[in-house]
Amino acid sequence: MSGPPSPLIENYLKEAGFWHVANIGRGCKLDLKLISVFIERWRPETHTFHLPCGECTITLEDVQLQLRLPMDGSVLTGSVQSAD
Repeated sequence: MSGPPSPLIENYLKEAGFWHVANIGRGCKLDLKLISVFIERWRPETHTFHLPCGECTITLEDVQLQLRLPMDGSVLTGSVQSAD
């Protein structure tokens, strides 16, 4: 896992409501076998997982709920210029 976000962008992440997203997964151990099973069951042509109980897909609402992303603010848009 990578380290915490740079202190230079910490306030921007907090202001945008994304600070907790930048810290997701800290201290979590990945289950590589479980990840492999999901990769094997992914069908890119339908964007679904084929499981014994049926088809399953992940929606934007699922992501919003799991990551606790705010849905009541203004849209955040902008461009980024690379230093390269």
